[in-house]
Amino acid sequence: MSRRGLFKIALTGFGAYGLGSSPSARAAPPEIKVPDGVTEQKFDFDTKGIEGWTLVRGQWVVEDFAGAPIGKKALVQRATRNEFNVIVAPAGPFTDVDISVKFDPLSGKEDASGGIVFRFTDGKYYVVRANALEGNFRLYYYDGGRRQLASASVKPPALAQWHLLRVVAVGDHIQGWLDGALLLDHRDSRFKSGRVGLWTKADSITAFNDFTIRGVTGGA
Repeated sequence: MSRRGLFKIALTGFGAYGLGSSPSARAAPPEIKVPDGVTEQKFDFDTKGIEGWTLVRGQWVVEDFAGAPIGKKALVQRATRNEFNVIVAPAGPFTDVDISVKFDPLSGKEDASGGIVFRFTDGKYYVVRANALEGNFRLYYYDGGRRQLASASVKPPALAQWHLLRVVAVGDHIQGWLDGALLLDHRDSRFKSGRVGLWTKADSITAFNDFTIRGVTGGA
């Protein structure tokens, strides 16, 4: 096979997982957007806490948190023995959705992660997560077990610092952002609507703040 043919195969392999081995490896695709005028909900942990939220697994507590991006409190996940920890916000369900949250991976030896869960219905969901112990940023789906859909190589987000996660899902098109950089661009149609939540794994103790959902309500 020619050298050009081998190069095309390599690029195809990168595209199946994310945007390549680094954000600059390929030109970023156009940003997808939810329609103008959709419902927006910001979660204020200072005044309301997590009343009405659905605890799936974990030890999720609202705590005073010095240096929180907004207000004086953060939502902290402190369980360290579960495979995954999930809490789901009361808003929704949503079809097309734009979600952002700031997370601070405080500690963890096996895992130090933060993630956004979306299209959560009957325990099934997508999750985009970043891990301070690994040089990757990934999209998974969960349906009785976690399965990877896309991955991008990144500099691991630093422990004990705030980082910005963002997910946009429009139809079957999903994009994932970390600290302002579009890193994941993937299509998957297995889950079409559902609620939105937050995620950690294993022994990760993680704080969350400045959580915002913009979305088209409807579906499951």
